[in-house]
Amino acid sequence: MLKVKVIPNSKKASIELEKGIIKVHVNAPAVDGKANKVLIELLSDFLKVKKNRIKIVKGEKSRLKVIEIKAL
Repeated sequence: MLKVKVIPNSKKASIELEKGIIKVHVNAPAVDGKANKVLIELLSDFLKVKKNRIKIVKGEKSRLKVIEIKAL
């Protein structure tokens, strides 16, 4: 489980660690799940796991999210 803070509508996509929380800047708006989709794509690339192994467990419509990554 990971605690993630999402910052939508950023100029560029990036991932950083700040005070024990992963901050993910996404270049998509928080409309119709677009930011969540980009979040999962970024985490998938960064962690080198398939997108279907990453799930938003809590905070689907919030900037603060809890992410579950299923092991192989």
